[in-house]
Amino acid sequence: MEPILEMKAITKRFPGVLANDNVNLDLYQGEIHALIGENGAGKSTLMSVLFGMYTPEEGEIFYKGQKLDIDGPQDAIELGIGMVHQHFMLVPTLTVAENIILGSEPKRGLKIDIEKAIAKVNELANKFGLQVDATAKVKDIPVGMQQRVEILKALYRGAEVLILDEPTAVLTPQEVEGLYQIMESLTEQGKSIIFITHKLKEVLRISDRITVLRKGKGIGTVTTSETNQKELARMMVGREVLLEVEKEEADFGEVLVEVSNLSAFNDRGMEALNSVSFQIRAGEILGIAGVEGNGQTELVEVLTGLREATAGEYNLHGDSLYNHSARKIKEAKVAHIPEDRHKHGLVLDYTVEDNLVLGYHYREPFAKGINLNFNNLAEHANRLIPEYDIRPQNKEALARSLSGGNQQKIIVAREFDLGPEFLIASQPTRGVDVGAIEFIHRRILEQRDEGKAVLLVSAELPEVISLSDRIAVMYEGEIVDIVDAAEATEEKLGILMAGGSLEGGIANGS
Repeated sequence: MEPILEMKAITKRFPGVLANDNVNLDLYQGEIHALIGENGAGKSTLMSVLFGMYTPEEGEIFYKGQKLDIDGPQDAIELGIGMVHQHFMLVPTLTVAENIILGSEPKRGLKIDIEKAIAKVNELANKFGLQVDATAKVKDIPVGMQQRVEILKALYRGAEVLILDEPTAVLTPQEVEGLYQIMESLTEQGKSIIFITHKLKEVLRISDRITVLRKGKGIGTVTTSETNQKELARMMVGREVLLEVEKEEADFGEVLVEVSNLSAFNDRGMEALNSVSFQIRAGEILGIAGVEGNGQTELVEVLTGLREATAGEYNLHGDSLYNHSARKIKEAKVAHIPEDRHKHGLVLDYTVEDNLVLGYHYREPFAKGINLNFNNLAEHANRLIPEYDIRPQNKEALARSLSGGNQQKIIVAREFDLGPEFLIASQPTRGVDVGAIEFIHRRILEQRDEGKAVLLVSAELPEVISLSDRIAVMYEGEIVDIVDAAEATEEKLGILMAGGSLEGGIANGS
C-alpha cells in the first residue's frame, strides 16, 4: 500500500534557528501517526509547513501521489488537509455552528442559511461521534467540546488528513479518553491522523506508528507495538530519562500553611469552595486530586489573591494572608505556577527577559523607584535561560514565539528562583515534554527537601501520586478525604473523585 501523504527532506529555517533539518514523514490512509519530540524539536513547525503556514527552504510534499505546491492554509484545506491547533482558533461570542461554517457559510439568496448550517453540523457530529450543542456560544462550553468544534470545522471543509497539535494538553482524563474514541472512529471511516504530542503513554495507547524529532532532525520512525516508553524517551532526549520519580523520605517540620473552612464563589456566583481545610508542613507536598471543575481552580485563585474568599482562614507561618492582594501574597514569598500560562503566567507580547521578572519587576535588584535596572534584568535572564533550558536561548524573543513547553519553563524559572516559602504548582507539567517533566519534578522535590511547603494541583493522577506525601481529594468544592500517598492508587482516588468513600480507609487525617 502506498502512503497517502509523504513529506521528503523538509528543511525550514528561521533567523538563527534551523527548525526542521532534512525531515521525512509519511502517512497511510486510516492511520494514526504520532509525531513526538521535546518542546522546540520542530514538530509544530513541520506540521505548519504541511498546512501551508510556512514555506520550506528545501523538500517536497506528495499527497495522493501528486506533488503539492501549498501556498497557504486555504490551499491545504482545499486539498483535504485540516489542522486543529494547540490553542483553539474559535470566536468565543459566536455559536458552535457559526464557528464551524465561518468562511464557508451555506446561503439562501444573499443570507446565511443558519438552519441548514445547524443541520449539517448535527449530521457531521452524529456521523463521527462528535457530540456538540450547535446553538451554544463557544464561550459557554467546556474545553473538551471546544476541541470537538475545531475537529468538526476541519471535517466540514472536507478534511481527509487531520493534524492534531497537542490535542490533550488542556483536557481532563475523561475528555482524553473521549478524544481517543473520536480518533478511532475517524480512522475507521477512512480519515488519517497526524497526532503531535510529547506524552509517551498517549502515543503507545492510540497510535499505529511514531516518528521522533530531536532538535529539528528526524531520529527515526517505529511501529508502536514494537517500542516502549524508555526507548521513545531516549530517542526524544538523546539520553536515558528517569520516567519514575525518585524521592528521599520526607523530613516534615512545623506546620507552615494552615487553611481553615475556606469558602468562595465561582464566576457564576455559585459556591465553588465549601469549608475547605488542610495543613501543609515544612518539607511536605500536599497533592490535590479531583476531576477538573470541582473547586481546584478557585482554591488556587483564593490562595494566590486572584479570587476573594467568602469565609475562612489562610495563614502562612501563622500570619494571615486571607483575602490579601496578589502582590502582598507574592511578597510573603508565595510562588505560583498557574494552570493557564497565557491568562495568569505570561504577557505574550513581552520578551523572555521581561517575563522572567513579571510580578517582581518593581523590586530591587530589578528596579529602584520608577527606574528599571536593565543590566540586572539582562544578567537575570542570562542566568536563568540556560539553567532552565529555555529554547531558543534568546532573551529578546517574544514569549508568544516560544513553544508551549518553553513558555512553561519561563514561569517555572521565575517562580522557583524567587526562593518561595510556599509553592503553589497548578498543572506544572501541562504541555511539557518528558525531559522537562523530569526537570520540573526534580525542582519541585528540591523545594520540598529544602523545607518549603508545596501544594501540587494536577489532572495527571500518576504525577500526584508519585510527587505527593499526602493527597487531598476534591469533589464538588469540598475535600472529601486526605490520604497517604504511599497507600494511594489511581483506583482508590478515582472512587473518591467520583464522590464515593473508602471502606476501611486509607485516610490519614488533615
